[in-house]
Amino acid sequence: MINADQYTPIDEDLVATGLIKTVKDTTMDFLLQRTIGEKIKELPNGYDHNFVLIDYNGSVRLVASLYEPESGRAMDILTDEPGLQFYSGNFLDGTLTGKSGKAYQKHAGLCLETQHFPNSPNISHFPDSVVKPGKIRHLTTIYHFYTR
Repeated sequence: MINADQYTPIDEDLVATGLIKTVKDTTMDFLLQRTIGEKIKELPNGYDHNFVLIDYNGSVRLVASLYEPESGRAMDILTDEPGLQFYSGNFLDGTLTGKSGKAYQKHAGLCLETQHFPNSPNISHFPDSVVKPGKIRHLTTIYHFYTR
């Protein structure tokens, strides 16, 4: 589940275009929990998109949740950031190996990265990500791991 009702589309170079689109009835809709693989083949390479998180007001809130039913492992992500980048291991090609020498193939892993929107210094209507000299910006992200 990703608590986002919009996302920022990307161009052929994977750069945010400046558009903001709804996730409703698209492959980007993770408002309700569903498997990642359910619609991944509808995208040319998989997910590598920034999601516009709901309820952005600078306070820490639940923005995403993962659950793996076979092991019972789960993870919740809480943050005060406006965006979440979801990357589905699109460039894994079997050349990296993990535990017990297992090769990581395409889509064998994922990343969920809290952030300001990609390309935001160049897009005026995206949340400001510039930190000026002498200024300090404190941001919080919590990755909560558990079993259920």
